[in-house]
Amino acid sequence: MNLSAKLTVFFAAAILALTMAIPAMAGNDTIKIGVAGAHSGDLASYGLPTVKAAELVAADINAAGGINGKKVELLVEDDVCKPEVATNTATKLVSEGVNVVIGHICSGATKAALPIYRDANVIVMSPSATNPALTQSGDYPNFYRTIASDDAQARTEVDFAINGLGAKKIAVIHDKGDYGKGLAEFARKFIDESGKAKVVLFEGITPGAVDYSAIVQKIKRSGADAVIFGGYHPEASKIVTQMRKKRMKTVFISDDGVKDDTFIKVAGKYAEGVYATGPADVTANPVTREYREKYKKAYGDEPGAFFDNAVAAALALTNAIAKAGSTDPAAIARVLHTEDVATPFGMIHFDEHGDATGVGFTMYVVKDGKYVQVR
Repeated sequence: MNLSAKLTVFFAAAILALTMAIPAMAGNDTIKIGVAGAHSGDLASYGLPTVKAAELVAADINAAGGINGKKVELLVEDDVCKPEVATNTATKLVSEGVNVVIGHICSGATKAALPIYRDANVIVMSPSATNPALTQSGDYPNFYRTIASDDAQARTEVDFAINGLGAKKIAVIHDKGDYGKGLAEFARKFIDESGKAKVVLFEGITPGAVDYSAIVQKIKRSGADAVIFGGYHPEASKIVTQMRKKRMKTVFISDDGVKDDTFIKVAGKYAEGVYATGPADVTANPVTREYREKYKKAYGDEPGAFFDNAVAAALALTNAIAKAGSTDPAAIARVLHTEDVATPFGMIHFDEHGDATGVGFTMYVVKDGKYVQVR
């Protein structure tokens, strides 16, 4: 769907959903921005940095007088990264008259919530939901993201495994979720197409299990040089720990669901040497430096996963509202697609699918207890 068609569909949805649509700016005392994601539970370390990013951007805007004279109000809701909770979260935010939403964090939760926002004509922008279909299917013209999709992430992992590490036999495992399984399927496809390596194991695991010795044994029997895992850090930390305790030296490669300090804290010494993809290091960017310094001053520690992506989402949405001069979704969408905004990833806008331009993945490795970018 091209840009004009997308905007036409979006504008039509606004008319059809008029009774549910968010009121124009003139009818509100504040601009209500929802912040939805995992704010408790095992994956809170992914969601809480987004809340704090939104708080910092909102504080700056409100200190300067707001957007077109209206203050920003944050409505923060926890979905625990669970699809069944995310639908309730989205329904609540819509009922509270939210204008736009930053979130959700996990792809499965995002997918569950998006139909509710779409039917209510609410623009949603995720800093971390990477499932390709969320933008590329055309089902959600109200959805945007400030992170690249899983096909780009899987490509980075496969290229690194084959060309960087020389892997010939690769085991691909996943957590059966929209995010992990989708990434794994792309990884398998790219390995098969390479002609340089083969998939010796492709299998899903059960999230939340205490013991993963069965899959660890299958990896060992497969003779894999490397493992590519699609999923999140709670499962990855257990699998890596059990592999290393069995003295397996198989290289472990994963995704941005594992590139989090919580993985290192849980896996401990067994995290050393684990590779994971994540957004490129943007510490040299002045916007990045500005907001990371504000974070340290406000919260006393280092920002966590997807903080930079969340800052980008908050800046993009608030800039679009300001330049549109309205909270009308169609007007906001036009600005998002056509006008650049300064973010931690440089000047970005959004393509016809809702994906941010110029945002990609790079590879990191755990070295001396920290993730460092592979050069």
